[in-house]
Amino acid sequence: MTFHAAVFIATSLDGFIARPDGSIDWLTERGEQAGDTGYDEFMAAVDTVVVGRNTYEKALSFGFWPYEGKQVEVLSTTLDADADERIIVHRTLDGLVQTLEDRGAKRVYTDGGRVIQTFLRAGLLNELTITVVPVLLGSGFSLFGDLDHDINLTHNATRTLGAGLIQSDYTVKR
Repeated sequence: MTFHAAVFIATSLDGFIARPDGSIDWLTERGEQAGDTGYDEFMAAVDTVVVGRNTYEKALSFGFWPYEGKQVEVLSTTLDADADERIIVHRTLDGLVQTLEDRGAKRVYTDGGRVIQTFLRAGLLNELTITVVPVLLGSGFSLFGDLDHDINLTHNATRTLGAGLIQSDYTVKR
């Protein structure tokens, strides 16, 4: 594999990345209080963004395109292939990986619960940056979901951000 795939995501303390209705208000209402999360620096090093349909549609609701200047790939079996000129839609993981390899993608930001789970299960993720927000949601979209085997991680660093957010960086062991 020629590309490095990384996750940069926030979860509730109980491991959810969004409410059952897809809302992330619990995160956005605390965003400014967190201070510098390192996201801008992370994005500056990324050349490609891979998301699923739900994350793509959430990005459309922001009122601005958050992936400006990045190649954006969407892994979806349902999104119209011509949905948006800013993206390329892939129906299969194999097709997506082949495109990343062919295009020479170097650093890939993997975002969205299902896409992260898919990359993790396929052994394609290299690193995880997870910011835990001090709130319990009780239900919603889980970051990891069920796994069929252990995935060992190396803890690299943990830092405390504003508003009680805790951010940890991990490397996926091969």
